[in-house]
Amino acid sequence: MAEITESKTIEEVFQELDTLAAKLEDSETSLEDSFRFYKEGMELLKYCSGRLDTVEKKMLQMDEDGTLREF
Repeated sequence: MAEITESKTIEEVFQELDTLAAKLEDSETSLEDSFRFYKEGMELLKYCSGRLDTVEKKMLQMDEDGTLREF
């Protein structure tokens, strides 16, 4: 199982998700492995969702007068 750390970028996690999706689509993947890959994918999606929420909260919007404010 891939270790999820705060140092991973969202792009790196998306790449891991792509790899897991390919493994799930492989007809040679056992049912047991499929469940493990699915669980790992769900954990990665949860991680991405949290990271994206954090980014959204930190985004700033520039007003007409040039001042920045969070939105």
